[in-house]
Amino acid sequence: MEVGDDWVPCFPEFPNITCWIPPPALAETLLIDITLYSISVLTASLNLLIIISVSHFRQLYTPTNILLLSLAVSDFLVGLLVMPVETLQTAHCWFFGHLLCSLHRFVSNITNSASVVNMVLISVDRYVAICDPLHYTTRITVNRVRVCVCLLWFCSVVYNSYYFNLHLNQQEEDIYYCYGYCGSLADNTAADLQLVLNFIVPVTTIIVLYTRVFVVAVSQARAMRSHITAVTKQSSVTKTAKKSELKAARTLGVLVVVFLMCFMPNYFVTFGGHESMSLSTQYFIMYLYFFNSCLNPVVYALFYPWFRRTVKHIVTLQILQPGSCEANIL
Repeated sequence: MEVGDDWVPCFPEFPNITCWIPPPALAETLLIDITLYSISVLTASLNLLIIISVSHFRQLYTPTNILLLSLAVSDFLVGLLVMPVETLQTAHCWFFGHLLCSLHRFVSNITNSASVVNMVLISVDRYVAICDPLHYTTRITVNRVRVCVCLLWFCSVVYNSYYFNLHLNQQEEDIYYCYGYCGSLADNTAADLQLVLNFIVPVTTIIVLYTRVFVVAVSQARAMRSHITAVTKQSSVTKTAKKSELKAARTLGVLVVVFLMCFMPNYFVTFGGHESMSLSTQYFIMYLYFFNSCLNPVVYALFYPWFRRTVKHIVTLQILQPGSCEANIL
């Protein structure tokens, strides 16, 4: 990256190895910081509402909602811990040392892995519910999903502990492009493994499962249309069937497109192609990646009617009343 004549060093006492940043424009920097911190607060708040809702109301103790709860926990941690630190180093120097940089990358990797695997489990849950509905209640139980969620977080911590150890033990000059920047591992093998396990495998799985769900949902809608047409007016049934097909296509399309829209650009930048991009473009793509944690509760929860009811109970403090956990919110 080319350094301008008016840029300032992070560590003036080390002019040859320090990072250089553009001169701070107070108004512009303040606006960027307020915007990004606001997104962080919004992300944490929306996901906290989901955590409280699913944890408090007994009617929401379902396998699907437990997966939503796990997803909300990972996205809550992104909004609470990861995004504020990334915002801090976006337009500022990193002054917190190698250990805190490694810890930050460790937490960021855990939440990323957990979020991606949660989406895979949600896609599996929807696949069984649509493609094998007769065996859904016996195959997908609350206890089994709880075990899967616990294993998910345990494996995520163990898996990323390996990278944390590598990051912590590497020399700073191998991690930092310059002093004043918190970078990632300078290990091509580790980076390739992360690309496969955190992106290629889960994305491929999600696309395959949701494509199958979409095909089955459309075929079921058409079969229902053909069956009912024999005993009802064809025009009204055709309209209903078309609406069902469009609703299935729209819902599945939103789930897949939002996920890919937020995740794919970041991996393209991280694993090649960032050299030709401006710094502002790289920052935009990075925060688009994090913004997925803010969009998840919108995509997965705000479309559920129960969410609006639970938010009302939470905001009006009705959940503090005795027996509120038994309230009818479905």
